[in-house]
Amino acid sequence: MCNISKGNKPRLILVFIFFGFFLIYLKLFSTFRTMKSTIEEIEKRFDQDVERFSNLDTGQATTLDAAFNLELITEAIARHYSSGISVLDIGCGAGNYSVKLCDKIKDVNYTLLDLSQPMLDRAVERLKEKTKSEITALKGDFRDQELPQGKYDVIMATAVLHHLRDDNDWETSFKKLYNLLKPTGSIWIFDLIEQNTESLQQYVYNDLYGEYLVGLGDENYRDKVFDYIKKEDSPRSLIYQLDLMKKVGFSHIDVLHKNLCFASFVGFKE
Repeated sequence: MCNISKGNKPRLILVFIFFGFFLIYLKLFSTFRTMKSTIEEIEKRFDQDVERFSNLDTGQATTLDAAFNLELITEAIARHYSSGISVLDIGCGAGNYSVKLCDKIKDVNYTLLDLSQPMLDRAVERLKEKTKSEITALKGDFRDQELPQGKYDVIMATAVLHHLRDDNDWETSFKKLYNLLKPTGSIWIFDLIEQNTESLQQYVYNDLYGEYLVGLGDENYRDKVFDYIKKEDSPRSLIYQLDLMKKVGFSHIDVLHKNLCFASFVGFKE
């Protein structure tokens, strides 16, 4: 049995107190390091990148098949709908998808929504050069916007949903998007995704996509992109999102394209 003298007891208590505070510090430090970017931080980053994201070739370099999916989605929308439709473009950025769609369908009413006011201003400017149709520009997060239910024929959500966080956020957001659509409406998504299996995630994302990023720059560039994704994004697997679309009510769902950790897909309300 260990005997502790009265003189040593205060020192021992101080040691335990110090150790307790040290453990709390480590936990807080770990939490801080893994904390995702806030909406304000994401907004600030995009405010500074308007010119780059206005150019599809340079703005989407880290996104596999960006130009291909831009053409694929807008052409598919144009073939499914003729004219006179209402489009909601969430996370519209500099307006690439709406501008491209404008070349394919006439008489379209556009609602553009983005966190970044400079991005939104550029999207409106580019779209006005191509159409005299009604354009509504809304600054903010689509989750917080009071948007009319059952109004839109088409919702485009490209490179935006990976900013959703926990499962409740994902389901609530998908349900809201579903409710915004007309009975015959559809949502078109292109985004970063994960694999369901850890070993495949390592192979597809870390190895193969990492190799692609090294080809764009070098290993430091790859690491920088990976760090940025880890800090800012919370992607889910393609299967997760397709199942979630069924859960919230979409009746017809189709995969358009998948290349490594990027996929495009569509859900029809009826």
